Formats: sequence, structure tokens, C-alpha cells
Amino acid sequence: MPGRHFLQIPGPTNVPDRVLRAMDRPVPDHRGAELPALVSEVTAGLKQVFQTASGEIALFPASGTGGWEASLVNTLNPGERVLAFNLGQFSHLYAECARGLGAVVDEVDVPWGSGVPADVVHERLRSDRGHAYAAVLVVHNETSTGVTSNVRAVREAIDAAGHPALLLVDTVSSLASIDFRFDEWKVDVALAGTQKGLMLPPGMAVVCVGPRALARGEDVRSPRYFFDWRPVLAEMQRGYFPYTPATLMLYGLREAVRMLAEEGLPNVFARHGRLAEGVRRAVRAWGLSIVCRNPQEYSNTLTAVMMPDGIDADGVLRMAAQRLDLSLGTGLGRLQSRAFRIGHLGALNELEVLATVAGVEMALTMAGVRIPLGAGVTACQKFFLEEQLVPVSQPPGQGRIT
Repeated sequence: MPGRHFLQIPGPTNVPDRVLRAMDRPVPDHRGAELPALVSEVTAGLKQVFQTASGEIALFPASGTGGWEASLVNTLNPGERVLAFNLGQFSHLYAECARGLGAVVDEVDVPWGSGVPADVVHERLRSDRGHAYAAVLVVHNETSTGVTSNVRAVREAIDAAGHPALLLVDTVSSLASIDFRFDEWKVDVALAGTQKGLMLPPGMAVVCVGPRALARGEDVRSPRYFFDWRPVLAEMQRGYFPYTPATLMLYGLREAVRMLAEEGLPNVFARHGRLAEGVRRAVRAWGLSIVCRNPQEYSNTLTAVMMPDGIDADGVLRMAAQRLDLSLGTGLGRLQSRAFRIGHLGALNELEVLATVAGVEMALTMAGVRIPLGAGVTACQKFFLEEQLVPVSQPPGQGRIT
């Protein structure tokens, strides 16, 4: 099919030409002299993205699932209890990962379309007088439902309960797209993958480790080898790795964090918020429902759209893929065949969002969903014209990570 493929799933996202060109080079010696400077710049840039001065960066050749495992085996002993929440497919799978690694998981069922209830966190931890809970697991942005949980409120709930549990946060579909403050929110471990807001192909797990988690990692007895972050952190201090790293990905990651720094994180977050609201305006103009129930929890990286009764969401996806070369996200878990997801994160601008909205309108119509054709595009256009994005000026020296 002529023209470019529109990849509008919630990740992997489109890889910018700058990142592709940075990766297009001969494979370097992973123990050579050029690695330390590369690793140093990547690490410094990622700390800025996580908004941390206290956290340490550990990189693993893996997906976000590997990040889950690293966050768990380095902080939990077999048989220890964790508090988790089933509010979407990935929050449930994070809990399943902990369960599979030997943790005792108290998984609170939350209506899909809602975020982590901070009041429940407070209640559970306050009643845990023996401090049996070793950790609280939170998915910042639930990719299956398009819900962003309030991590700040969760931290405040933990503190109000006077509980020492570690706060472990999945930021796979939020990092570098939605405001996330590792230090300010006193997160102990945050994990992500390279394939979403960081604008790279899949293949690398990024883990940010706080001081309490580092100390905990020295004491836990969980079996660990590849995902033991202690040798990784030690070698990265020297600019190398205790395994063969994904070297070309490192060059792409360096370029990606440079791009984020040049745009400025406040502008990155504002752009994602603006594009997301344009999509939400389109969904409302179609007369369809957004899975996320609370507007304050709307995700700025994806929108999950509910189908009317009797309409198979997978039919919309088939029309989009076969007729338009447009990839949209399928419904997962409890939302299978009931919803589809529009990704709007990473290297993306207004024209690309408008083209996506137009394609979704056509796919919906071809799949038999009665919507006012053109209404979504018009609503999105009007919002973009009325709400002009005002860039935040950059302080001197913040245009490039050094």
C-alpha cells in the first residue's frame, strides 16, 4: 500500500528519523573506549527524564516485563506480601509477575476505567500494624484502559499510614510523555521500556532505583542473576555492563534523550496533553464513550474507546488495518472485543493526530458504527485552533544534556 503505515497503537511507537540515523552505524566494541562517554550521557539524560537526583539508572536488554522482574527480585524475599491493584491488564500482570516470583500478593480488584484508590492504600497499610506489606505495586498509566493513576496521592497515603512499604511504579506508557516525578513523589523503583515515550524500538528495560530500594537490594534473598541490578549499577558507573549490551540501542537512546531535552520536558508533557484532548474531543463528537471514567485520570498517551452494544471492536481494527494501513490497539483482558485503543504518544504532531482521527472515523463507518462522518476531525481541528500551544522557554543550558 503506498504511503506510510500509521502505527497508532499505544506502543511500540514511531521511531524518529534522528533516532534511526543515530543507530545506523557499525557495531562498536562494547568494551571499547567510546562506551563510557555514551553511557554517561544516556544515564544523565534518563535521570532528567525520571526527574531524579537520587535515583540510579540500570539498563537491561529486555522489555518492560524484564523491568517488572528486576523491580521485584531486587526488593522482595520469597513469601513477602505486596499490595497490588487489578485495574487493567498490565496492573494485573504486574501482580501476576510478583506472584510467580514467590510473593504473596493481595490484589485489590478495581473497576476497569478507574485508577489506584489512594484511600484504599491508606486503609490497607494503616491496618497492617505488623508492617507485613513489603511493597505497593502501582502502574502509573494503565495501557489497557487509558487511565493515569495519581502516584503523588499514593505516596501521601503510604506516608499518612506511617508504613515503610516500598513504592514500585510501572511507568512503561507514561515516562517521557506524562509528568512523572521520581524524587518528589518518593518513588523507590520506577521501570519503563524504550518503545513508547522514549521513541525507540522495543528491546531495553529502563529501571530507576532509589536509595531505599538500593539498600533493600543488598539484603534480599531472592534468587537472581541476570536481573540482579547490583553488578549492572557497578559496571555502569564505569561506563560498561556485566552483559553484552544492546549497543546500537544505546546510541538511539542518547539521541532520544537529547531530543527530549531540546523540546523540554514541560513542553513534551504539554504537547501530549494537547494531542490527547484533541482525540478525546473527537471521540465525544462521535457519540462514543471513553473507558476512563474520571476526566482527572484521563491518559495523555492513549485513549481507550468503548464500542456500542452489538459492535465487535475487532472489526474496526480489521477495517483500519486492511483498508487504511492504520494500526490501532486491540482491547485487552476484560475489554477484549469491547474496546479499541488510539495511541497518541512519542514522536507525534497535530497533523498526524488529525490523520489518525480521520482514519478511525472511516474504519468505524466501514465496520458498521453509525457516527457523524467528519465530526471527530472537525472537533479535533477546532480544539487545536482554539487552544494554541505556548512553548515553555528553556533555561540556559537545558537544550542539550551534557
